[in-house]
Amino acid sequence: MSAAPHPRELLLIGGGGEMTLSVDVAVQALEQARARGLRTHVTNRADTLAATPAVTAAADTATAVDFARPGDTADWAAGRAADGERPALVFGVREMAQEAVAATAHALELPGNPPAAVRRIRTKDACRAALAAAGFRQPAVRVCRDASEARAFLAATAGPWVVKPRDGADSAGVRKVTGPDDLPAALAQLPDREAPFLVEEFVDGGEFSVEGVFVGGSPRVLAVTAKEKLPPPYFVEIGHVLPADLPEETRRSVEETVTAALTALELRFGLFHVELWLTAEGIVLGEVHVRIGGGWIHRMLPHVRPGLELYGTVYDDALGLPVDLPASLPAPERAAAARYFAPPEGRVTAVSGWDAVRTHPAVLHAELRVGPGDVVPGFRSGGDRVGAVVVGAATPAEARELARELVASVHFTVEPVEPVDAVDMGDDVPEVRVDLEPRPLTSSFRISHMTIETVDHLRLRLLQGGRTVGEGEITADSGYGQDGPAIAAEAEALARTLAAARDDAHHGADPVAPLRVALEKAAADGVGAPARMLVEMAFLDRAARRAGVPVWRLLGLPEPGRVRLLHTVPIGEDIPLDGRPLKIKLGGADDEQILRSLLGVPAPLILDANRGWDRQDWERLRPLLAELAPAVLEDPVRDPALLPAIRAALPGTAVVLDEGIATAGDAAFAVGTAGGLNVKLMRFGGILPALDALSDATEKGAARMLGCFLEPPRAIAYAAQLAGLCDWSDLDGHFWVSDDRPVPSYGLDSDAPGIPRIAYTPEPARGEAAAI
Repeated sequence: MSAAPHPRELLLIGGGGEMTLSVDVAVQALEQARARGLRTHVTNRADTLAATPAVTAAADTATAVDFARPGDTADWAAGRAADGERPALVFGVREMAQEAVAATAHALELPGNPPAAVRRIRTKDACRAALAAAGFRQPAVRVCRDASEARAFLAATAGPWVVKPRDGADSAGVRKVTGPDDLPAALAQLPDREAPFLVEEFVDGGEFSVEGVFVGGSPRVLAVTAKEKLPPPYFVEIGHVLPADLPEETRRSVEETVTAALTALELRFGLFHVELWLTAEGIVLGEVHVRIGGGWIHRMLPHVRPGLELYGTVYDDALGLPVDLPASLPAPERAAAARYFAPPEGRVTAVSGWDAVRTHPAVLHAELRVGPGDVVPGFRSGGDRVGAVVVGAATPAEARELARELVASVHFTVEPVEPVDAVDMGDDVPEVRVDLEPRPLTSSFRISHMTIETVDHLRLRLLQGGRTVGEGEITADSGYGQDGPAIAAEAEALARTLAAARDDAHHGADPVAPLRVALEKAAADGVGAPARMLVEMAFLDRAARRAGVPVWRLLGLPEPGRVRLLHTVPIGEDIPLDGRPLKIKLGGADDEQILRSLLGVPAPLILDANRGWDRQDWERLRPLLAELAPAVLEDPVRDPALLPAIRAALPGTAVVLDEGIATAGDAAFAVGTAGGLNVKLMRFGGILPALDALSDATEKGAARMLGCFLEPPRAIAYAAQLAGLCDWSDLDGHFWVSDDRPVPSYGLDSDAPGIPRIAYTPEPARGEAAAI
């Protein structure tokens, strides 16, 4: 009897983002697939999968695959297809996932947009150049690498201008500039200050967008949307009305221009959202996207065109099913509008009027994400939105007015928030000094996906009167995406802010609380984890020196005791058989041979595959792993859906996740899916967030490992202060960075206040206390 055929599958790459709008879009896309009998498989980053349970619950399967690496996503999908798990359709609803969607569809020979066409529209200057070459009006634009190039462009063109990221979303980092004096503030708002950016001429005109879907490779316009934005210098959308109240002739001209542009750009699949301006000179095209527009347009369109299923239309067309959507649609006969809340900045003390709004009969959707106690940030990008109201009405004018009235009827009472710059880190302002030096490793270090030869050594010192009063030290490795110069610049800027801050009075005698607040704000502002760790080390070292205690005692941690290390064996190196706990690096072509060589080894085994195995690898190696019964299995597979089966097959083995575990959400995901985690301070941003993750894991009875990258002895000693909270310590990364000779264990010398030093005292005899 033959096996029943597998149902056709939708592969939704990138899932949904953490914002409620993005989750709602992804869930709708999955529901409309399920209604057509499609099995659904979602991919996303591990932390976002953990933070979007509604999306994973709506899917049949979820896998952690980073859509920011389109080639990796395509290779992963091709591997599944080779194993007989071939999707019928590849799709994505998120802007940042579209290149991975196109690359995967191309690799699998499924319907999709050409990868080159998607890369072109996602690179804003390249899209402008292509549209201009095709004869469409475009503002002058230049890719700039620094302020001097931007000033040169301003001098050569007529203003005003707009500064924006070369690749971005939600209007983040977009700012109007009226002259050279405005440039420094605009450049400071860019999300990545090291990356090239755009400066383009400001377009003066009403802003609109065109929403539609491709059918048979041709664009079909569903509606034109009118936008309302906050006044410059920022360009944040505050409201939308659909359909735009335009004369019929203008609407037709807009639709014809957009469909011609999409054809010229060689786009042919999925949904589209094209922005434009109506100016005195005519239509000027803006950004082009192959996904539905934001601003709850995905809720508004089905209201104004009853019976429309946005994602279902795409699926039906791709699967060869009939789609009843003529090339030219009449204007919708009813309307919808969305408007965002924009309360004043500050801490919310009271909200009134919300219940009446959310229960209003014309409301299609309403959400409010702030309440008493929450802090409302400045409204500078889509990520700063705190809620919205979406309504339906008979006409565009009625919908616009109703949305405005309902939003205005909700009243926020706020109080000023003391800025972090007012936090006191001491009586004197120290000098900040950051040094960077490339440093070769003492020997090459190879894991499943790379070989490391050199790291950047970074040292941050707080100086007073020429004397070091606090010091942090880390190394950065580009193979792990750690950019040494960028980390140094971030850390120096953050340290200078904290060094000049003052606020002990607000936190009583606790010297750690203000630092924690400042670092949490820095994380929210996008400062990277390595830079935060470097700054945290220096300021905790300073605070502990002032208190006359080691850092671990300042934080109320248990005394670390002796740190017994795993003996890490990189791929290709001989395995010692002297009884020490062995950490074996796997994930290569010789895994089966390596595992067989370990049979009968009289030592605890910790096996680390660095997510190097797929389902086929696991099934092939499972009998050997069951016979070996390792103490720990670290990051065994790329697909977290395999973890329950792995845990069931190895009941005496602690399974822990490491790769991608960098936030509280990641830690919760690791504990929930694998039952254990490996905490690395360079990923979490320091000892304070790592301590929170380990404390939560302890409460839930999870396995806890303390790990590291290739780091200097001071950073290793800093992390080792948490060893007393962990089941296993994998803190030997300094043996590749320094001249320290590898040993099976070490203590911490806490005689001097501040960050302890590693003490290579002999292993105490059984029954004797460790000398540390």
